[in-house]
Amino acid sequence: MSAPGTDEQLDAVVERVLDEVRRQGGGAVEATARADHHRLALTRFAGSGIHQNTEDDRTTVHLRVALDGGRSASVSTTRTTTTALADLVSTALAAARLSPRDAAWPGLTGPGPAASGAGPDDATAAAGPAERAALVAAFVEAAGGLETAGYAQTTLLTSAVADTAGLHARAASTGAVVDGIARALPASGLDGSPGPSGDASFRADGVGRAVSRSLADLDAAALGARAARRARAQAAPAQPLRRGELPVVLEPSAVLDVVAGLLSSTFSGRGLVEGTSGVRLGEQQLDPALTLVDDPLHPSSTALPFDTEGTPGRLTELVRDGVPRAVTTDRRTVAALAATRSGLPALPTTAGAHDASDTWGPVAQAPVLSPGGGGSVDDLVAGLEHGLLVCDLWYTRLAEARRSVWTGLTRNGTFLVRDGEVVGPVGVLRFTQSYLEALAPGAVAVGSGAEALPRALTFGAAGTARVVVPALRLARWNITGGAAT
Repeated sequence: MSAPGTDEQLDAVVERVLDEVRRQGGGAVEATARADHHRLALTRFAGSGIHQNTEDDRTTVHLRVALDGGRSASVSTTRTTTTALADLVSTALAAARLSPRDAAWPGLTGPGPAASGAGPDDATAAAGPAERAALVAAFVEAAGGLETAGYAQTTLLTSAVADTAGLHARAASTGAVVDGIARALPASGLDGSPGPSGDASFRADGVGRAVSRSLADLDAAALGARAARRARAQAAPAQPLRRGELPVVLEPSAVLDVVAGLLSSTFSGRGLVEGTSGVRLGEQQLDPALTLVDDPLHPSSTALPFDTEGTPGRLTELVRDGVPRAVTTDRRTVAALAATRSGLPALPTTAGAHDASDTWGPVAQAPVLSPGGGGSVDDLVAGLEHGLLVCDLWYTRLAEARRSVWTGLTRNGTFLVRDGEVVGPVGVLRFTQSYLEALAPGAVAVGSGAEALPRALTFGAAGTARVVVPALRLARWNITGGAAT
């Protein structure tokens, strides 16, 4: 058979896998089969010109089996022939028979109400190189002659999932992304060498990025203009800066990293089960201006309406007015939390399972940090007497889980602010900061607008995920390196 890509073909694949499980393993084997068809089309540009255009259609079949009350194994393949699917099943059963009994095996999802999400955008699903090239052209033109680089991407993900307890669900989603930089020549540092603070490797880059369910909703020209504006601002004379704690305004691209970090550690059900999460459910742990939800069914969502186990998505409040209310779960963490929180209120069940959740824990599918009343980025900057404007973060790593301490670098524009005005660039800075403490009560002002940003460039559901965040002004941010002293 040819590689399945249509909805009906994916349905047939998962049912064929389950039939093979029953044939080889008997009726007592529990199994969940999932078939994902992912079309990822990518146009890259550098030196303000397109240099690569790729399109990859890939079908991946995943199978998780459990026998003898909890000997489980998970396998996957990109081959879909009859022989390959039979091999997939035999491999899974053989691995499960060698596995120790898993006392925490959570069982299967089973049949239930079908969740209905935003669904795919037909024009985005059908977009070709010409549509992506038009986005690139708009970005480059808006940069006004600065050198540009980045990518435009469209994705279509269709997933069918079924289990031997009677579950069968199928859905599709689309996403479109523009992510690029513009580069200007930086001014010399204070000692005469290139770049702020004498950093010869410094590049004056500004960034513009966005994700949408529909390609037509992306404004690539606005993103290119934003990237150019931030790049040109770094051509101003470099400013001296002492490391230490400073108030900061984080643009949405920087807030994305903060929210993603909290979701992967503090608000993951696995972290709560294992005691590595510092979340204090029901307490005023964060600023009252902060509300964080997981909303995979929103009309603008790029997420599927169920997770990789088939658990239906729904709107879940992770934080309401600064009070943590829930963590993201998969079936395993739901069972574990129910056992360990005896006598405490039950937590909402969320659709957080993904292909690596057994290793890394479940994560929110479509997180949204609600906007507040702080106005625009300029309004937030106007409230700073002495501090920093940070446009982007990267290369961030978790240093301490329970306090959610992360270390990383700023990039694509970091500026000194005095008396509410941006006075000049300060180059790339290293920070080491507890995200939880940065968002503590009384420390946060939330911008009035929110932006949808891409989480990752990859296959599977993560490749279509978006994170919606506003800009934030924080009372303290710990700069630990890269600054002139």
